[in-house]
Amino acid sequence: MLDIKKIREDFPILKREVYGKPLVYLDNAATTQKPLCVLDAMREEYLNVNANVHRGVHYLSQQATDLHEAAREKVRQFIHARKTEEIVFTRGTTEAINLVAAAFAESQMQAGDEMLVSEMEHHSNIVPWQLQAERRGIIVNHLPITDDGRLACGSDITPYLTERTKLVSITHVSNVLGTINPIADIIKKAHERGIPVMVDGAQSAPHMAIDVQQLDCDFYAFSGHKMYGPTGIGVLYGKEEWLEKLPPYQGGGEMIDKVTWEKTTFERLPFKFEAGTPDYVATHGLAKAIDYINGIGLEAIQQHEEALTRYCMEQLQTIEGMTIYGPQTGDTFPADKDAVVSFNVGQIHHLDMGTLLDRLGIAVRTGHHCAQPLMDRLAISGTVRASFALYNTKEEIDTLVAGIRRVSQMF
Repeated sequence: MLDIKKIREDFPILKREVYGKPLVYLDNAATTQKPLCVLDAMREEYLNVNANVHRGVHYLSQQATDLHEAAREKVRQFIHARKTEEIVFTRGTTEAINLVAAAFAESQMQAGDEMLVSEMEHHSNIVPWQLQAERRGIIVNHLPITDDGRLACGSDITPYLTERTKLVSITHVSNVLGTINPIADIIKKAHERGIPVMVDGAQSAPHMAIDVQQLDCDFYAFSGHKMYGPTGIGVLYGKEEWLEKLPPYQGGGEMIDKVTWEKTTFERLPFKFEAGTPDYVATHGLAKAIDYINGIGLEAIQQHEEALTRYCMEQLQTIEGMTIYGPQTGDTFPADKDAVVSFNVGQIHHLDMGTLLDRLGIAVRTGHHCAQPLMDRLAISGTVRASFALYNTKEEIDTLVAGIRRVSQMF
């Protein structure tokens, strides 16, 4: 069991008030708060180690480089990749998916070739592929979902694969529904057809243990700021053989081997995909965030968040007019539900609900959550979303439920 009182001491922002009310922060799927150890580590580096990495022979540069590459090794261990060469630092999940979309479509696809996403994707796993469809004539297909927010095909995507399907790109966990997709089975089915798989792990890496070798995914992307790390830093894991095949995404410094007027040759992995000065302070912050997570234990975090999610859904279901989207609770908590609960109450607009909850000090997310095709499927304009992290409590959920009741009475 987590010592929540002690954990909350690591996050000073949780002590502040909003509109004279204690802050109840339930917008963790958008971004998590940062523990002091992460902030202190980044401040310490700026104060005492700040120098550009890889390029300098002087002491500070070498020290900064050591911290930067130690962070890469920390990430490798965290997701159980084979080599650090398979860990590419990006600005976040969005850039990682854009990198794969651009490089894969350029080198591995022709006009008329197809790729497959799901109906529950974040825009970050739709729009980059649509851009490639416009530029290169590829076709973007999607897996439909059921009314309760699961893949209609279950784990067998075979009927949706064709001779022209070149890639499957799918979210591990829906940022709206909390649905945990059967990624391992999906990857297996795709690989039986020789089709590689890209996984959007933005909503899974903070909440559950990830083993990319066990999953056997070809690409996996996640963001630091959703797992107690700084903004502006993310990770693309790619199997070495795939990263070797793909061309660079951007050009400039750091990613080159040699430049002449006639030809440029590129640096070895992973630097081929890391043009320009990296955010080496943020990578150090990400490493400290991983240390923080590991110190608490992902299994304990997952159990705590599952208990919060179950409790929240049970309490919300007692409110008249409540509609919850995604897998529902039953005799046992759904094994395919993560720490996200999206809902609407009667005819109350989600924006009105969120705005009034904010006046009570409760921070939730409202709108389409960058998933408009999913909203169209559900025939709604948006939802209210509460999402949980390791520092949240049942008492905060009680405050949320009481706030929803109070707002509902106003309408």
